[in-house]
Amino acid sequence: MKCSAGLVMGLVAVLLGWQTAGLAGEEKKWKPLMDGKTLAGWHAVGHGKWTVEDGAFVGRANNEKLYGLLFSDQTFQDFTVRFKFKFISGDSGFYIRTIFKEPDEAHNLQVQVGPPGSGLGRIYESYGRGWLAKPDPEAEKKVYKPNDWNEMEISAHGGHIVVKVNGQTTCELKDYQGRTVGHFALQMHSGTVNEVMFKDIEIAE
Repeated sequence: MKCSAGLVMGLVAVLLGWQTAGLAGEEKKWKPLMDGKTLAGWHAVGHGKWTVEDGAFVGRANNEKLYGLLFSDQTFQDFTVRFKFKFISGDSGFYIRTIFKEPDEAHNLQVQVGPPGSGLGRIYESYGRGWLAKPDPEAEKKVYKPNDWNEMEISAHGGHIVVKVNGQTTCELKDYQGRTVGHFALQMHSGTVNEVMFKDIEIAE
């Protein structure tokens, strides 16, 4: 049986499409990092209080002396992590590849969580060089949904780190030379009236 060139090309395209779809499906296998009912897999340090309400981690603090941090029990190296957050008040962040130092210090990279003007989606090197990607309030306004759940995705593979808020890239480091493995941590800043919520935290390694 003879096949025309067009038919052959069509079959090749279909096969490549199947292969590509298969690979795309294998790229990210998401695993939940919270059960929506307890703090299992995480532990709190510092001041303030972390609870679980309606499937979300809720952090509340009232002008506390120490930071309130919720650390993952596990450490992670190369990953993509995504989660939803709702910000009410104060100042918050999501740390990656961090280590804890007494009494309330999370060292390494913090991705800012908060309203426009706080540095939303930008990266801050805690106890290091400070802002590695400076805040841009006007750009932050374009990606933030006030009084609603927002989604953040952080991809960290080697020195390449990309942050997205609601599907829009807010920050990219292409050759970061710092720590490459550590914990995740959620933050409540000291000295503020803080209320922030995180839910649907998932990882693909």
